[in-house]
Amino acid sequence: MNSNNNNLKKKKNLIILVLKIDYININNISKFMSERGKILSRKINHLNIKQQRLITIAIKQARILSLLPFINIIKI
Repeated sequence: MNSNNNNLKKKKNLIILVLKIDYININNISKFMSERGKILSRKINHLNIKQQRLITIAIKQARILSLLPFINIIKI
């Protein structure tokens, strides 16, 4: 019965395990940000707590070094 319960659980997206989490990889980091420049939540990204912390730190470091903007201004 345990095997049935394991199959019913949702498997989390393992995309983060392949990517290198670093502030220099702007293309990879920007996948975890919204169009406005906000950091997406852990539930939306399907990350565990440790991975979300690493992404958050990398985004903040990239913002401080002016590699990423703090906010994206959308002009209509």
